Amino acid sequence: MPTLLALDASSSACSAALLRRREGATDELLSRFELTPRAHTRRLLPMVDEVLAEAGIAPAELDAVAYGRGPGSFTGLRIAAGAAQGLAFGLDRPLIGVSTLEALALGAHRRHHYRYLVTALDARMGEIYAAAWRCHEERLECLTEEAVLPPERLSLPDAEADHDWVGVGSGWSLWDAMPAEVQAGLRLCLPDQEAAAEEMVRLAAEAFAAGEGRPAAEVQPVYLRDRVAWKKHR
Repeated sequence: MPTLLALDASSSACSAALLRRREGATDELLSRFELTPRAHTRRLLPMVDEVLAEAGIAPAELDAVAYGRGPGSFTGLRIAAGAAQGLAFGLDRPLIGVSTLEALALGAHRRHHYRYLVTALDARMGEIYAAAWRCHEERLECLTEEAVLPPERLSLPDAEADHDWVGVGSGWSLWDAMPAEVQAGLRLCLPDQEAAAEEMVRLAAEAFAAGEGRPAAEVQPVYLRDRVAWKKHR
């Protein structure tokens, strides 16, 4: 009957969620979510305090801490990673990194029951982070590796090309640059959807049950791109 905390700052949204699983009873999930561009540092830890207070538990009662590991905003990933690692170190608890692209897919699947999803985030510099998923009863299968690429190079998995695909995430704001065959293969596009700790804590609970928690020092954000900016030298 584990109790897990997840926090995320990988996008313009900031969120925290607490999941308490009880044997033979309904899971208790408490969460906070705000669109807070440039205010993640100020809001993230207060959100953690809020969900812990609402649940009536102390930090020492947590079994693990999870965070949005990326891909996403480099600054936001570092904020969430630092906060989560600090909590995990202080409590001597395992830390679990959760894919932001997978959390996006789970959120769309849980809310709308979509089965075939392409999650994409705007990576700036004319690129997107993307992955394709097959979903069934809140179980996700990754059909393509998470990758950073120009939107012109995005493709749907060949073996699943006949399905009705749904695009989720800010990367779909680059619709005009997507290949014609990708546009034709999508029945719906949801560019305003954001990853949230509510889905991350569910994914983290499955990872924790499978023994995938790691010491805080071993967990790092996943950027997918090593170089985020460059300067033109004259």
